[in-house]
Formats: sequence, structure tokens, C-alpha cells
Amino acid sequence: MIFIILLSGKNEDEHLVVEIMRRRFSPALITNKSWEMFHFVGHQIKITEATDCYGAVVWPSALVLCYFLETNSKQYGLVDKNIIEIGAGTGLVSIVASLLGAYVTATDLPEVVGNLQYNILQNTKMKCKHQPQVKELSWGVDLEKNFPWSSCQFDYIMAADVVYYHPFLDELLLTFDHLCKDNTVILWAMRFRLDRENQFVGRFQKLFDLEVLSDFPSLNITLYKGMRKSRKEV
Repeated sequence: MIFIILLSGKNEDEHLVVEIMRRRFSPALITNKSWEMFHFVGHQIKITEATDCYGAVVWPSALVLCYFLETNSKQYGLVDKNIIEIGAGTGLVSIVASLLGAYVTATDLPEVVGNLQYNILQNTKMKCKHQPQVKELSWGVDLEKNFPWSSCQFDYIMAADVVYYHPFLDELLLTFDHLCKDNTVILWAMRFRLDRENQFVGRFQKLFDLEVLSDFPSLNITLYKGMRKSRKEV
């Protein structure tokens, strides 16, 4: 049941958005650590956040991608699939993919991976078929050294809200290109903000075929499926 709502009206969009956002529960008690609770694939997932870093906050695009993975598990079965998430942030998407049975590698910047590792360990230990891995990945940096192209055999690349106001869009595209093989499926939740970031989609389409899986106008979020173009087309 791929939830395509491109031709649906405003009410359908808002109804589904409400359903997705219901998966987030704010804590009733204020503590010295910022955290939120989420409910996906039959599990309560507690995510520790930080307010001083973009990568340590759960953004709506991550919830959209998690909801898609949960509600389309038959069409996009993740059991025993090899997945890498780039810009994993707090780890919510990687956790949900792990709970759905995938081999998961969650990646982000060095300053983010500590909290990422903590969240993943707390929410997947003794709960998953395959314990996920956490690795540092700075987009465009030492890709061949840290992720040799010959050994990159990912069934899926996942990304949620990786395009925003930052100076590393060229490096982000290079990272997608390096990690993606001909049969790799990219699942990418994109929140549209400024024209500069929005133009990234056009650049992305020079290397990858894009299909819109779902669109949420009220959130300015589109969920894409991408696959590498044939070498003759590029």
C-alpha cells in the first residue's frame, strides 16, 4: 500500500500527516536530557536529542520515511537487506529499518555518532535480527578509503532531510554516487525550503531516475525513490 497522495485533496494530506505525527510522544516529565518517544513496528522507541546540532533532532522527514517503511513492508521488504543511512542523525530511521529485519549501517558526522550510537544501542539491543552498525561518514571525504566501492553492496540507501542550508551539497551528491550500485534503491525524504536547496533535486536527476512515492504539501515534504541511470544515459 504505497501511500501516494499526489492527486488527493487537502483533507487527505492533512489526515495522513496527523496519523504520522501521532507516532511521536513528548515526555510528560521535564528532565535534564531532551528526549522524545516514537511508536513504530510495534515498539516504543526512545530518542535522546540535543538542541545544539541539526543532526541531533528528529525532523518530520524522518517520521515520513519511518511510516513508509512500516506501512509498505511487503512491497519494500527489508528482512536481510543491506542498508546504509546517510545523515542518520538521532538514528530513528536506522532503528526502524533494523526492527524490520535489515542489516543496517547508520552514518553521520564524528560529532553526531556518539548520540547516534547511544540511541541505536538502547532501542535495538536484543530486539533485532541483525545488530546495526554505526560509522562516521563525512560526505565526500575519504569515501573510497572508508567505504570501498568494490565492497559497497547496499540494497537501499536511506536519507531523511539531508538537503538544507549547508555548503556540502556537492559532497552529498558525490556520496550518493559512490555508494549507489545499479540495483541500489534510494529512499529519500526531502523537505523543500529555499531555491538553492531545491535545485539539488535537478542535479540529482542527472545521475538518478526519481519517482515520487508520496507528497505532503502541508509539510513541504516529498518522498522519493531513486535508482542510478544507466551509464549510457549519464
